[in-house]
Amino acid sequence: MEQQKRLRGRPKSFADKSKETRIQSLDRALDVLACVAKGSGLTLTEIAGELGQSPATIYRILTTFAARDALEMDPASQEWFIGPQSYRIGSAFLRRTGLIERARPIMRTLMAETGETANLGVESDGQVLFLSQVETHENIRAFFPPGAQSPMYASGIGKALLAHADEARIERYIKREKLVQFTENTICDQSKLRAELMRINEQGYAFDNEEKSAGMRCVAAPIFNSFGETVAGISISGPSARLTLDRISLVCQVVIEQATELSQSLGFDG
Repeated sequence: MEQQKRLRGRPKSFADKSKETRIQSLDRALDVLACVAKGSGLTLTEIAGELGQSPATIYRILTTFAARDALEMDPASQEWFIGPQSYRIGSAFLRRTGLIERARPIMRTLMAETGETANLGVESDGQVLFLSQVETHENIRAFFPPGAQSPMYASGIGKALLAHADEARIERYIKREKLVQFTENTICDQSKLRAELMRINEQGYAFDNEEKSAGMRCVAAPIFNSFGETVAGISISGPSARLTLDRISLVCQVVIEQATELSQSLGFDG
């Protein structure tokens, strides 16, 4: 008997991303979840104000999430926080790949050899999504918690990933992205950004010279899989007082070496 085809459980309109195919109440609930996740404790009034919704509507959503342990409230401060169930659901994303497990020992080595915080990130919808971090023991340090995002053009990892994309992909990104000026060093000119990405591709590493945050620098390199595709970026970041321009030439070699080792562990042989 011919094996029955597996039903994929998706309608013909699956590719339709218009608002008409979405559940508005679910959209609103996920907006609340994202709002709480971005904050470090928000009250009902603050969440309602941030989202432009009535407190009564937001309260029903909050209590529904709380009943499922996705959100929780501190009774003393009346502030809402992400709950354990949200963490468990979010962790499922990290289990999709062995990238993080393979990267952890390399990130620890990177931190030990440079004395600076090591980061692992991937591209997500035109942003850098940080997946993991090994913090330095120094008092002043860079901090990108898992789930944090940053614009690709103003990030070491982001520029490293963009630099190894095909020309069509780079052009789409540059023409679509609004290049916001974060510091006096942010690259906001399209021609200069193209030149920067070409230089990164040739030298094998990216340098964020206080382009997103004044006083902070970053050196990053891309991670390749067995097909030669860029799947992530690894970096070290720290204050410019320690990551001086004199140190960059030495630090970048360490970052490239560890990025190469991680790529090889994923099957890359280039």
